[in-house]
Amino acid sequence: MANTKELSVEDKLKAIYALQLIDSKIDEIRNVRGELPLEVEDLEDEVAGLSTRLEKLKTDLEVIETQIKDKKNAIDDHKASIKKYTEQQKNVRNNREFNSLTKEIEFQELEIQLAEKHIKEMKASIEHKKEVVAQTKERLEAKQTHLKHKKAELSDIMSETEKEENFLTEKSAEYRGKIEARLLEAYDRIRTSVRNGLAVVSIERGASAGSFFTIPPQTQMEIAARKKILTDEHSGRILVDSVLADEVKEEMDNIFATI
Repeated sequence: MANTKELSVEDKLKAIYALQLIDSKIDEIRNVRGELPLEVEDLEDEVAGLSTRLEKLKTDLEVIETQIKDKKNAIDDHKASIKKYTEQQKNVRNNREFNSLTKEIEFQELEIQLAEKHIKEMKASIEHKKEVVAQTKERLEAKQTHLKHKKAELSDIMSETEKEENFLTEKSAEYRGKIEARLLEAYDRIRTSVRNGLAVVSIERGASAGSFFTIPPQTQMEIAARKKILTDEHSGRILVDSVLADEVKEEMDNIFATI
């Protein structure tokens, strides 16, 4: 970092503009990927959510099947009790005993009716859940297919651009190492505050590139002199003259051509 302090203003401007060209190239690559990584992530979350839901539905179905089995066993027990109480009625000594057994039989019959009602409700629940399972399976399969295509698409883009991005990322780090901390902080701050990520722009036809605001002739002369670092009063961007910009661009194009 000691060498960065020894750079002339002109060299600083060249380094910062070169960095801008590199970072803009990286931005282009990432724009090609666009929202694809996020889409893949969202689809993975949806697939995981649907898979979890499907497992829960299957568990619910198993629980209901077990409950139906338990109710059927209970009905068998109630029927056995009715048979037992009916047999006992044949050997009663008085009406009180007979009536008591009759009440027990009626109670067992009511329990059977209630169990049958519950079985009917649970069977209806099973049918409904089976429909939901079928719909969830269908949605899951569709999402899995969609995810597979999106992953393949992302993989293709990544394999095409990975080498270039890695090279440019290394170059970006290399040029960042040439620039003093204060200027680099300003560059990063401007880059994050503007929509297109352009923190350094050249003068084109008397205005900063991409802007309609004219730069005063005196300021244009100061920028061309390369004696101090100047910014656009409207956008805050660092300004370089068009000749310097063309020189650096040609140099960087030669570097980019080697990728």
